[in-house]
Amino acid sequence: MKEAYLYKKLPNNKVQCKNCAHYCNIPEGSLGICGVRSNIKGKLYALNYGKAVACHIDPIEKKPFFHFLPNTYSLSVATVGCNLNCKNCQNWDISQNFKGINRVPGEDLSPKEIVKKALINKLPSISYTYTEPAVFSEYALETMDIARGKKIKNAWVTNGFWSEELFNEVWPYLDAANVDLKGFSEDFYQKICGARLKPILENLIRLKEKKIWIEITTLIIPTLNDSEAALKSIAKFIKEALGPETPWHVTQFSSRISWQLKNIPDTSVETLKTAWEIGKKMGLKYVYTGNVPGLPSEDTFCPKCKALCIDRTGYVVHRHDKDGKCQKCGEDLNLVLG
Repeated sequence: MKEAYLYKKLPNNKVQCKNCAHYCNIPEGSLGICGVRSNIKGKLYALNYGKAVACHIDPIEKKPFFHFLPNTYSLSVATVGCNLNCKNCQNWDISQNFKGINRVPGEDLSPKEIVKKALINKLPSISYTYTEPAVFSEYALETMDIARGKKIKNAWVTNGFWSEELFNEVWPYLDAANVDLKGFSEDFYQKICGARLKPILENLIRLKEKKIWIEITTLIIPTLNDSEAALKSIAKFIKEALGPETPWHVTQFSSRISWQLKNIPDTSVETLKTAWEIGKKMGLKYVYTGNVPGLPSEDTFCPKCKALCIDRTGYVVHRHDKDGKCQKCGEDLNLVLG
């Protein structure tokens, strides 16, 4: 474990964690909402520091990133824990299932060893993913610092529910973020995710201001966040606050792998197509469907002449672009290539 970077000591040996937007007040001997930050004798410790529960080589498209280093592989790293408790979580076995077992599972793996793995495998990026990287921020930040020195890119796959203090620590080392924008109402976030929408929107705007590449993912859950009004609101925010070049991934919910929402049907392909159409009609250049391989809406088309520029089927990718521009008309495809 490691003493947390961001916290404030309070009277009676309590502490306030400043790592995420919950700002948990934690009595001595207790844990924060994330399950991995503990008040031990009036000091806050990250119990998951250096304890990797996953370290795999993935296609960058799996994150999903479609415009950041396309058709490359990324070293994906995670610890247990999450600062949300989304009922629809599809990685609940590592984000939630460890809570209450009085130990933090994971394999000892230092930041230097993570970067070494990326270098040995000639990987251009490290992705902090699977769970929420904010809850292993000390571990991630040390890794990111070393990676930056070795010219390896850093990407977070995140719910975006960070404190402003954490944002200020992370952004200088961050190259890209795929942020889950799970819905567009405070009611949805409070009831389904145990969080609030406002801090996430604020952090998205901060990421844009710092010129960090952003992609947005929305897992579409039937009856909960699939209304036309909700989807239009998300698309409108992306276009106006982040820019029409920001990719929006609308992905299929599966009750089979969901943590708690077992009685909700899987998202239909028709619903995904409707979401795709809404995004395009709202003026987004790039909208992608996910978790249903083989649809043409996985592909990147030139926003100007509509030529097929990147062909995807699952994680099989064929690039037809010319150095990030349309091979037919020369339009910029908003790709981050290095």
